[in-house]
Amino acid sequence: MSTRLALFDLDGTLIDSEAGIFSSLRHAFAQINAQLPHESVLRTWIGPPFHQTFPSVLGDDVTRTEQAIAHYRDHYVEEGWAGHSVYADVAEAIAALQAAGCQLAVVTTKPLPQAGKIVAHLPFGKAFTRVYGPDLKTAHSAKAEMIAQALLDFGIPAQQAVMVGDRHFDIEGARANQVHAIGVRWGFGSVQELREAGADAIAQSPAELPQLILRDALSASATHPAALDRPATAAG
Repeated sequence: MSTRLALFDLDGTLIDSEAGIFSSLRHAFAQINAQLPHESVLRTWIGPPFHQTFPSVLGDDVTRTEQAIAHYRDHYVEEGWAGHSVYADVAEAIAALQAAGCQLAVVTTKPLPQAGKIVAHLPFGKAFTRVYGPDLKTAHSAKAEMIAQALLDFGIPAQQAVMVGDRHFDIEGARANQVHAIGVRWGFGSVQELREAGADAIAQSPAELPQLILRDALSASATHPAALDRPATAAG
C-alpha cells in the first residue's frame, strides 16, 4: 500500500533559510546588546523553538529572551522571511508526489503566520493542502502533536504516512506517532543525528524522495541509512 500522506518540515528540508534567519538573529542580538553566537551555533538553532535556544545564551532571563524573540520576529516578518532559496530538485520531487496522488502538508516549528507566508510564495506552495505550525503566543511546539493532528485532519492511518525532515525533532515526532520517518542529508542536521533519532531512511538528495515515499513499503536496506558526504545545493 503506497504512502498517501507526506508531511514535510520547512527549514532545511524544502528551503535553505539560513540567510534570512541569520540576518534576523543578528538584528535581535544587536537590539538587546548581546554577543552573537558563532554561526556554527546559530545553525543548530534552525529547527528548534527559540524559547529553547535563546536561553542557552541568555540564561534564565525570561524578559530578555522574550525581547530577543520579539525583535527577531519583527525583523523576520519585514525582511528575514524572504531570505531563503529552494533546494535543487525539491520542486520536481513535490511535482512527482502530487502527480502520484500523494497528499502533502508542511509541519514546522516556525510560527504559522511566517510559515504560511513562505509556503504560499513557493512555486509549488499550492501542492500543500495544509501548513501546521505554532501560533505566535505558543512558547513551545511539539512536532509529535502536530503530526498527530495532521493524521486526524487527513483521516490517514499512521502506516500510510511519512514525515520528512532534517532534524531529530522531525524523526522523533514521526516515531511518536508510528509514522515512517525519512531524514534528509542536505539540511541543518547531520546523518548521525538522524540515525540516532531512529530515521527509517536518509535521502541523499531531493530526487530520491518520491521513490522513498511512494514505494509500497520501506525496504530492509532503508532501515540502515547510509552516511552521505555531500549535501544538496540550493537553487534560485
